[in-house]
Order: sequence, then structure tokens, then C-alpha cells
Amino acid sequence: MAEIFIMTNSPSKIILAAIFGFALAFTFSCSGGTSSPSDGGGTNKCTDIANCQTKQIGSQNWMAENLNIDVSGSKCYGNNPANCTKYGRLYDWSTAMALPASCNSSSCVSQINAKHRGICPGGWHIPSDAEWTTLTDYVGGASTAGTKLKSIEGWNFHSGVPSGTDEFGFSALPGGYGKSGSFGYVGISGDWWSASEYGSEYSSYDVYSRRIDYDDEYVHYDISHKYNMFSVRCLQD
Repeated sequence: MAEIFIMTNSPSKIILAAIFGFALAFTFSCSGGTSSPSDGGGTNKCTDIANCQTKQIGSQNWMAENLNIDVSGSKCYGNNPANCTKYGRLYDWSTAMALPASCNSSSCVSQINAKHRGICPGGWHIPSDAEWTTLTDYVGGASTAGTKLKSIEGWNFHSGVPSGTDEFGFSALPGGYGKSGSFGYVGISGDWWSASEYGSEYSSYDVYSRRIDYDDEYVHYDISHKYNMFSVRCLQD
């Protein structure tokens, strides 16, 4: 998985790279629907707000699929355009935030707005760490939120772990991650950026993020290096 400092109370995992050393291909997308859960099929059309599906969850209105806006520095998983259609695009943090590339290796907290638009369409923004927590709290807490936010289909099967129920229409799919020209964990894991830097000695190159894995029920609370390439979900202002 991407290089992260994991902050979660879930059991330790065995690294799956030796088992899943190839990218899994699935015929599903991140389309979540505005009124019903996603079945993991269809096409991601989230290239602008007019096409992107959204979902009201509590007091928040979320995009119900990963952002698929093609900007310089973004990539399709495995450099395969078909994966953008399935999962949306992957972005390093400075690209997602529409900040200088130097912000991946230095603190740019003074340039982060309260509702930081980044590459989101007008009227939408990159969710803060606190806004991610508002989401997971609303759906019952981080320890079970992963199951409730996962798309019903499209996740690699793991015995003993409930399948995604997508009961809130968030329709999370495992788009994997990218780093330094390599990619991993499509079909297994999905990572999403927040707009919040990690406030410690590591804040120059770390920010808070969220991760959902195929083999447990959690939404994991992570601290991730900014140069990783993750998915983006936008939240309405």
C-alpha cells in the first residue's frame, strides 16, 4: 500500500503485495447514483459537476463517485485510460489542492482555505480531516463505516468480512494508489485525500487521509505522504 503512518485500532494486516502482484481488472465504476446504491457497474462521468453524481449524507452533500477531472499531474491507474472510467483519476496532494508542487515537500498551511476548492468544481471543495470525521460519525463510526460506504459490488472478496452495503449511497470503490510511476492495490483498497496537513514535525510532507480496505469494515484514519497519488472526493460548500 501507499507509504503511510497508520492511525487505526484495526488488527494488523499481512502485506498483500506478494499475493496480489498484478493489477486486478473489474468491469465496474464509481457511479453512485443520487437515489440508490451503486452495484459497481456503469461509467464514471465525474469530469464536471454537471455529470458527477452526488449524495446527501446527513448535513453534507458528497460526490458519489471519485473525481475524474484530467489535470496535469493526474494519472489513470496503471496509465490505462480505462481505469479512469472505472475509478476516476489519481492525484498527488498538491495537484488535488491546486497548490505549487513544492507543497508536497513543504508546509503550505498558510495557503489552505477553510473550504479549499483545489481541483473541485466551483461550489465544492476538498474535504478537511474534520469533515471526513463528520461523515464517518454520521454513518455509525469509523469501525463499521467502511462496510456502509463501500459499493455493493466491485471489491475483492474476503471470507468473514461483510460485503459493502452502500446504504448511504457513497459508493466507495477500490481505485488503488500510485507512487513514483508505480501503482498498487486496485480492487483491494481505496485512499482519499483531505485538505488538512498533519500538524507535527512531519507536517511538511504529510497530511490526513482516509482509507477503505476490502478485508475489514473500517474507514482507516491515516497520515500519508503528499507525493502518493490518491482518489479525490469533493464536498459541497
